[in-house]
Amino acid sequence: MSKLKEFDDWYRSDPTDLIAGFDEAGRGPLCGPVTAGGVVLPWDFDDPRINDSKKLTDKERRELFEVIKSKALYYHVSIISPQTIDQINILESSRLGMQQALDAMLAKGAKISYVLTDFVQLDSHGILQADLKHGDAQSISIAAASILAKVTRDDIMEELDKKYPQYDLKDHKGYPTKKHLELIEKYGIVKDIYRLTYAPVAKVLQKKS
Repeated sequence: MSKLKEFDDWYRSDPTDLIAGFDEAGRGPLCGPVTAGGVVLPWDFDDPRINDSKKLTDKERRELFEVIKSKALYYHVSIISPQTIDQINILESSRLGMQQALDAMLAKGAKISYVLTDFVQLDSHGILQADLKHGDAQSISIAAASILAKVTRDDIMEELDKKYPQYDLKDHKGYPTKKHLELIEKYGIVKDIYRLTYAPVAKVLQKKS
């Protein structure tokens, strides 16, 4: 049994209790959405390859993305726009995405015994909840949710790259790399996709104005 599966089992008062895990992808980037995944895996499911999405290669994440979707009892990925991030901040946008994922799975009839999040408090509708620091490296359910969120966001950024190839979004996925900062200085800010309240973006906008 994997350590991440064993971790989730500790929260089960009955072996067949269902755990829901939640995580986000994309807090740090300057552009694109933040995505939030939620997943309920079968109580007896285990896959030792599942881990914090940041510790996996793109190929590994994409393989596990398909495994998780095929095996999960319930899953949902929410997409929160840059405009919403600017309005309510990135923490609240991450929380909103996870809340939407939880609400969507409950609406589909998920009978959840415990909610595990990567350090974000949700309205769990009376379900027991634990908000875990670095939860994606501890819980198989949170790690699975992180994979769903990460692959979904990467796909969105690759589509945006086709529309705005000058920014090389497929390579850095919107994160503030040295190359990305140089490119926004050169080409300016596309307000539809950038997070205007993020300091490097606001700095370029101020210069251009």
